[in-house]
Amino acid sequence: MNETLQHNAQIKSTDRRSLITPEGIDLQIQLADVGARIGAIVIDLVIINIALVLGFFVFVLAGITVNPEVAISLYIVFALFLRSFYFLAFEMGPKAATPGKRMMKIRVAARNTAIGQARLSANAIFARNALREIEIFLPLSFLMANTESVDGLVGLLGLIWSGLFLLFPLFNKDRLRAGDLIAGTWVVRAPKPLLGRDLAKQDSHKVYTFLFSAEQVEAYGIHELHVLETVLRTNKAATLQEVADRIRKKIKWEKSVQENDRDFLSAYYRALRKRLEARLIMGVRRKNKFDAR
Repeated sequence: MNETLQHNAQIKSTDRRSLITPEGIDLQIQLADVGARIGAIVIDLVIINIALVLGFFVFVLAGITVNPEVAISLYIVFALFLRSFYFLAFEMGPKAATPGKRMMKIRVAARNTAIGQARLSANAIFARNALREIEIFLPLSFLMANTESVDGLVGLLGLIWSGLFLLFPLFNKDRLRAGDLIAGTWVVRAPKPLLGRDLAKQDSHKVYTFLFSAEQVEAYGIHELHVLETVLRTNKAATLQEVADRIRKKIKWEKSVQENDRDFLSAYYRALRKRLEARLIMGVRRKNKFDAR
């Protein structure tokens, strides 16, 4: 079973990376593609601009009844505050994602795995967003500005400057912005998790034809239970047969003529899980087959 798990673990996409949690768990994550990141920033900019338009009408109405100059000043402060803290506020939240990122099913994550830390800090969020003005808003402002009065060479240098930051994620394998590079972050996919069916309840009408002794169930531990669950969910005939034959040999089980490999493994999974859960209630946790009984 160990060989089967190792073989499955080796099948990785080029977009997959290792993320080590503070508890030392290696999570395989997938980098967000460029299209999702562009879509997210477009959605966020649309939201910001809608808020700015709505805010403008609110402050205009306030200016009519109070003081136009004060209203305009307050609106400028509001616009600066919104653009500066929109990304900070959402990315420092528990989901580490703006509305645009959540709609595109991506989020920000720490990539500092060298010392086993994967916690996203406020300093990292501030650093990556502080550079957003230089990376995105400054280039956009430059591209939309009237450059007729600007010297040709200066305009070309400004365009190159803008392009370097805007296209920076396309020229590194982790698709990092300059802000990500400095802050030690990256943007990863965060699809909505789908819970698999409970294998202990699946095909329950078939498992009662198999009766295992206490000694046979005691042959394996929690690690083997997890591997067996992976095998059952993968549901490949060759793997099911190989694993079933190994377990039969281990527990000295005689295969009958009509016995199905998947039914046998499902029944053994149910029995092993029930036994391990019962022992866990009593405070006994058996990590694997080599653990003392």
